[in-house]
Amino acid sequence: MQADKIIGILGAIPQEVNGIITHLKNRSEHKIGNRTYYQGYINDQKVVVVYSRIGKVAAAATVATLLLEFKVDSIAFIGVAGGIHADVKVGDVVVAKNLVQYDMDASPLRPKFEIPLLGKTYFDTDESWSKETCDHIEEMFGLENLYQLITPSELAKFNITTPKVHYGTIASGDQFFSTSEQKNNLKAQLPDALCVEMEGAAVAQVCYEFGVPFIVIRTISDNANEEASFSFQSFVEEISLVYGQEIINKMF
Repeated sequence: MQADKIIGILGAIPQEVNGIITHLKNRSEHKIGNRTYYQGYINDQKVVVVYSRIGKVAAAATVATLLLEFKVDSIAFIGVAGGIHADVKVGDVVVAKNLVQYDMDASPLRPKFEIPLLGKTYFDTDESWSKETCDHIEEMFGLENLYQLITPSELAKFNITTPKVHYGTIASGDQFFSTSEQKNNLKAQLPDALCVEMEGAAVAQVCYEFGVPFIVIRTISDNANEEASFSFQSFVEEISLVYGQEIINKMF
């Protein structure tokens, strides 16, 4: 990215961005709409970092504020997600190629999942930025690098051995997946979806409408089933915070 541009970085909850905020240089705080926006620098890159709160509405409001109040030039969303595809495991990272709102259904007026008036179902991320990010994560996942960030015993707690980075479709909606029934229903409707979360496609729609490049990066915290709530809490605190900070560091 170009250092003279401003990049907005957000996650849904504090744990997803706290590690990034802590390392900002020349940090200043601004409170708008019940959120605190942290301006500063990562190396020479000017950024604004914020946690959006959970859900599509919260994420969309936060992105609109970043665009209109802070005049950011691009958006990076980072956080956790539940794995849906059989190839996606806990500890892997999914970088979005595109995103879809799985709970959008205006049928029979429009096809299921299509956003009314926009006529779009899938929102594409910035391809070159996303693929560059995949390369950074591959480098991070080299075992020597990974073991410097997280101890083998911490990785073993979540059965993480050789994590992978995936590039593909992310599905978003206002549900936390905690049953196999939810997961299987979504897989039947959107078989290409790699993971499920609650904000990314809303971020994507706002960025699309404003013509702003964006990326979405999701660490897999659980398998979107009955064990999800336990895995989510501990994983966010022990693994994804470290992943997120290192991914952003490598990005800049």
